[in-house]
Amino acid sequence: MMSTGGPERDFRDYVQKFLHGALPPDWAGIGALPAESRDRVRRSWRESLAESGLLAVSWPREVGGAGLSLLEQVIVAEEFAKAGVPEPSENDSFGIRLLGNTILALGDAEQRQRFLPRILSGEDKWCQGFSEPGAGSDLAAISTRAELRGNRWYVTGQKIWTSAAETANWMFLLARTEPGSARHSGLTFLLLPMDQPGVTVRPIVNAAGYHGFNEVFLSEAETSAENYLGEVGAGWAVAMTLLSFERGSRVTTDAIRFGADIIRLVELATEHGMLEDPDIADRLAWCSSRVELMRWRGYRSLAELLDGQTTAAKSAMTKVIWSEFFQSYTELAFEILGDRAAAPDGPGNGAALQIPEAGTPNSARRWVDEYLYARAASIYAGTSEIQRDVIAQQLLGLPKEPRPA
Repeated sequence: MMSTGGPERDFRDYVQKFLHGALPPDWAGIGALPAESRDRVRRSWRESLAESGLLAVSWPREVGGAGLSLLEQVIVAEEFAKAGVPEPSENDSFGIRLLGNTILALGDAEQRQRFLPRILSGEDKWCQGFSEPGAGSDLAAISTRAELRGNRWYVTGQKIWTSAAETANWMFLLARTEPGSARHSGLTFLLLPMDQPGVTVRPIVNAAGYHGFNEVFLSEAETSAENYLGEVGAGWAVAMTLLSFERGSRVTTDAIRFGADIIRLVELATEHGMLEDPDIADRLAWCSSRVELMRWRGYRSLAELLDGQTTAAKSAMTKVIWSEFFQSYTELAFEILGDRAAAPDGPGNGAALQIPEAGTPNSARRWVDEYLYARAASIYAGTSEIQRDVIAQQLLGLPKEPRPA
């Protein structure tokens, strides 16, 4: 936990008091609740956040946010992570943290008035339409096209790995709006309603058997001519602005969540009588040291963010560290389970989550689910290969690899 004094300590006390009043006395985390009651508790928790002004912590107060500083946002995120409260839905993450902040940065007054209240109320649920079958880590290879005819955009193409598209009624997306353009030029950042005949959402079930992603087919899907952010043809800069909001309040909370998972891993090893095995004990110690490394890197990243010194290369280092650590310790869990991993018992994660929610039973099935999910960690949100290219070029000064003809 970050150590602060003065106003920061007072604010942390305020957040802890809010949690004490908002959560039941026997609260053990959302994962400890019966599956049938979790959705109701999540809705109730969201309402509590909205009423207290803590739903959109980074937004200004005049548009319904909390108007918190970056340091205060981090304190909220830390205390929420420690308390094991429900995570924001992916629709809220896309709508509040990413799109909402981008509208505040680049949108006009009409767009703020139109979209922000509906995001806060939950009436508009957003998903992100960036990745395509031929444009994943190489996002500039986007081929989805949009044509402006009169007062409407008509969008045709395919998006893939679209999280929460099945529950969204709006999508923000990149489309190529200048025929003949290539790479970063000629892209426009569009806002598209999902409830229309030109949009088809098909589920993608992951290796653990959960529906977390989707492919979205766009066939002359329509949106109003004014539904774009930034400038027409300059959508790449808008997308980079949006992605910059992925960093910030979570810089120190990954270590909290991973640290809690390592505690559960130690409990698993104890249950299976593996703590006396010197190899297992050594690898568990390595996991604990890695969490501490992540913790202190998080504090350093926070200091850099506060000073405006963060870089894409440093973010790439963080991504490589946590994604490959995630794979390493879930592989260790798989080894501890031994034969039980082939036919795991007990409840699973119940959703396509990176790390199970607080209170989820420490079952074999839960660890197998997490192991399977972790296989993709070095691919989603930027492959390790791409991240290492960024580190090599921006930190080490190495030349770019030549592109194939």
